[in-house]
Amino acid sequence: MWLIAVSVPLLSAVIIIVVSGRCRDKVSMLWHRALAWALRLVRGRVCVRSTHAFVFSECTHGKVDSVLETFDLYAETHPSLCIGPETGEVLDEVVRRVRPSRVLELGMHCGYTSVRLLRLLPPAGRLITVELDPLTAELGEEIILVAGFKHSQFQVLTSSSAEAIPTLHSFLEPDQKTSEGFNLVLMDHDPQQYLPDLLALEREELLCPSGCSILLISRKTRAEDLREILDHVRLRADRCSIKTELRSVVEISYQKESGNVECDNKI
Repeated sequence: MWLIAVSVPLLSAVIIIVVSGRCRDKVSMLWHRALAWALRLVRGRVCVRSTHAFVFSECTHGKVDSVLETFDLYAETHPSLCIGPETGEVLDEVVRRVRPSRVLELGMHCGYTSVRLLRLLPPAGRLITVELDPLTAELGEEIILVAGFKHSQFQVLTSSSAEAIPTLHSFLEPDQKTSEGFNLVLMDHDPQQYLPDLLALEREELLCPSGCSILLISRKTRAEDLREILDHVRLRADRCSIKTELRSVVEISYQKESGNVECDNKI
């Protein structure tokens, strides 16, 4: 991956020298965008690899609490994509209250939230986690196994959320008791996909009609990106109520059968 950050700038220099006039500015702008994307990709993968390596080597294998504590220890001194213990406690509170049997996680990152969710599910509970990046999915799955969970308790799908959502029925229908849909959905991927994915989950009837909590992670650097979905929720005033509590999570409680949807905004 380091070769990308070294070789591509040399290529761009050649291109800019060859191209002149008005085209030069356009090529330069496109190049800078491509380089920014490449660097984000490299840095993101380095973060995932280094996080995984630290947790894998420092935690006690088979001990859930040790895995989570090691994640938190790493985050104290290194950049991390993990939600952290404060937001994690909010998540724990929701899981204990909702007591879900089927959970959908969009955005796996390093596996921290997956482990946090799995440890609170009932014995027959199941987590389906969707992660776009193959490396993140692979390393996150290994961390889940290191924490002591079995493949029968979770499923990792490597694809975009838009591609994954239409396929999720196949993971629910074999179990007639839970064929209604998911009791809990956690969104921590691309915030621009929050609203489209919520609409897709409703359209595919994947949200349990008798009650489903949808959690939207609101990271400080992208809190404004939640505006679109919150505006959508506010337009459904007959079905939603919003209250502010924290600056980390937005909780939407969905209940189709009664015709009421309660939205607890925790940002």
